Amino acid sequence: MLNPRSLRRPLLIPALLLVLSGCHTQPSAVSPQQARAQLQQDRAQLETQREQLDLIPPPTKSTFMTVHTYDSWQNPVLTIQPSMLELHVLLADANTTPIGVGGMFRPVNARRQELNISMSTLGDAISSIPHSSWPYGRVVAIEEANKTPPSAEPAVRRNMEVTISKLNDLGIVVYDLSSGKIQ
Repeated sequence: MLNPRSLRRPLLIPALLLVLSGCHTQPSAVSPQQARAQLQQDRAQLETQREQLDLIPPPTKSTFMTVHTYDSWQNPVLTIQPSMLELHVLLADANTTPIGVGGMFRPVNARRQELNISMSTLGDAISSIPHSSWPYGRVVAIEEANKTPPSAEPAVRRNMEVTISKLNDLGIVVYDLSSGKIQ
């Protein structure tokens, strides 16, 4: 007669070995060659983004330093939040005549686009903005999110510093709308 315990043991041991062998795998380390390749790829991507943005003329202080409100600003605006960035873009008016600008048939807010982006896609998002949306030249307004809870303020400050650094690397001037300072 067969013992039910003897039937379970042969199945239990291979299953246990299979589970235990999976627990001992070591995480793969990034080799120096892979790190160098990633760094070269990042530099090439940054250069491509800079080339696209170089088609936009440099900013003229006399055109944008007098603007201190979000509603009056016509270039892109970045709102810094704890876990993401909000990109506000005002698309150019397709109708170039001055008749009816801002009226019922040509409202400004209909041309305003808002996108939530991550910190890692900032360069791609900025370089893909149409050239007609940069009337002041290569300058972006930046602001902190309204009503940020005190616990999230350090994250917003870190994101602000990283964003300013990335924008400066791309050759973009950063303008603080609330204080009227270039950063």
